[in-house]
This record gives sequence, structure tokens and C-alpha cells, in this order.
Amino acid sequence: MPTNKGAFKIFTLAGIGVYVHWSWFLVAFYSIQYRTHQYSSVGWNAAEYFALFLIVLIHEFGHQLACRQVGGQTHDIVLWPLGGVAYVTPPQRPGAQLWSIAAGPLVNVALVPVLAALWSASYHLGWSDSHHDLYNLLQNIWVINLVLLIFNMMPVYPLDGGQILRSLLWFMVGRAGSLFAASIIGFIGVAGLIGVAIWLQSIWLGVMAAFILMNCWGGLRQAQALARIAKLPRREGFACPSCRTAPPLGELWRCGKCGKQFDTFLTHGVCPHCGVQYGTTRCLDCGAAHPISEWMTSPPVNN
Repeated sequence: MPTNKGAFKIFTLAGIGVYVHWSWFLVAFYSIQYRTHQYSSVGWNAAEYFALFLIVLIHEFGHQLACRQVGGQTHDIVLWPLGGVAYVTPPQRPGAQLWSIAAGPLVNVALVPVLAALWSASYHLGWSDSHHDLYNLLQNIWVINLVLLIFNMMPVYPLDGGQILRSLLWFMVGRAGSLFAASIIGFIGVAGLIGVAIWLQSIWLGVMAAFILMNCWGGLRQAQALARIAKLPRREGFACPSCRTAPPLGELWRCGKCGKQFDTFLTHGVCPHCGVQYGTTRCLDCGAAHPISEWMTSPPVNN
């Protein structure tokens, strides 16, 4: 997944940093300068690309604000050539996950009638003749928003449609099973997308297929890890303050300094290999991080 590395921060809104990856500028320059279009000047191409930027950005803010609404943590937004990524950590509950994901596409749904009304008004005002470039711009913005909505709602993980499917399956087959099923369906979608990319001879679709393939593989491995963790015995005397689940027994936490794994509850947050003290411990079930003192449900036992 994209990260802030190689990205430039352009502004902060509501405590959320918005970053643009350097490769986004290259694609924007190519699209504005060389993509064939029906405008009379390159300035209209730039306006259309800026509209694409705004639509993607509003979509990602939809994810962020919905995550906050259900009590999750929000981080940054990174825009890159294949779209945007909203770094959010919603509570590990299917309903919270579903709303955090669905809010993004709902923004595009809300924009459909608004943009359609603007395009229709421009037609009735005769702008198709008197202001041809502006009329085409409004028409193309409506098409862009609709295409992004349809593509993003494909039930292919990690697209929003695939993550919504995963959230719905979570209610029936659990966290690990839903991620496993969504990843498998994603592999099927990747195969279809590769076929379309070859048929259209589209490098862009090929890159998108490779991105989705890597995420499906990562999702499959994560699902397998979650299934293994769910079967592990649990430590008594501790429970996650967020999800109230007892932590699993074993050396399952990895030190960020030396890279070795250890049981953080056995050592009270200290890596036994390099001595680093960790102030918080992340729950392997819900992802929330809290000081070990907040995990204690009974006095610790000295082993």
C-alpha cells in the first residue's frame, strides 16, 4: 500500500494531513499535456484533472470522517496515480468497518445528481454552443465521478466494493473467514482485469491489476494469520481495553528496533533482546494500542 514516503504534504484539514505522491505530478503532467481531448486549450484539461483531484480527495475524506464517527483513528490521506488512500483504523467490528468503507462511495453517489443537475442546466442554457468547453467540462466531470464510483464498487479486494463485501461477510463467517473469502474473490477479479488489460492493451489496467493482486495476496496471508491467532490459548489476567478480548499466549509481538519477536505481556513491554521499552501494546484482535497497565484485569503473576 502507498505510504507517506515520497509524498509531499499540501495541507491539513480537520487534523488530517493530505499528501500527494511525486509520481502523481508526472501522471498529471502527462495527462494534461498529451492526452487527446475535445477542449480548445490545455487549460481546460488542467481544470478537468483538478476536478478529478477534488473528487478523489472528497471520497477519501468520506472514509476519514466516517471512521471518526464510529470511534476509530484517522491518519493521513495520500493521493497517488492509481487513486487515493485514506489511512484509517476503525474499530474491529463489522458494522464500524462497513460504515468507514461505505462512506467513501456514498460521497460519489451524492455527487451524481449534483453534477448531473449542473450538466443539465448548462445544456438548457445553451452552453453546448456558446460555452462549448465549459459544457464539455461539466459533462466529463459527471462521467469521471460515475466511472470512479462503478469501478470502485467492484467486489474486488482491496477496492471499496471488495472491502464492503468483506464487512458484510464478517457478520456471518467472522473476521478471518471474511478476509479469506474477499481475497479469493479478489483473485478472480484480478484474472478478469488482466484479461481486459490484454484485450485493450492497457498498461494502466495492467498496473492496477498488479496492485490488486499484491493486496489480495497480502489479505490472504493476513487472513491465515488471523485464523491461527484465533486458535491460540489466551492469557489470563489481561484484556484489551477496546475489545475486551484476552491476548493470545506466545511471542507474537515484533520489536521495531531489533526485529525479533517476544511476548510483551511476559516482559511487561520490554524487548528481551535489545531492551527497548514499549509504552503501549497493540491488540492483535482489534488493532488498538494501550499501555499494558490498562490491559490488566487482575494483578500480574510473577513467572
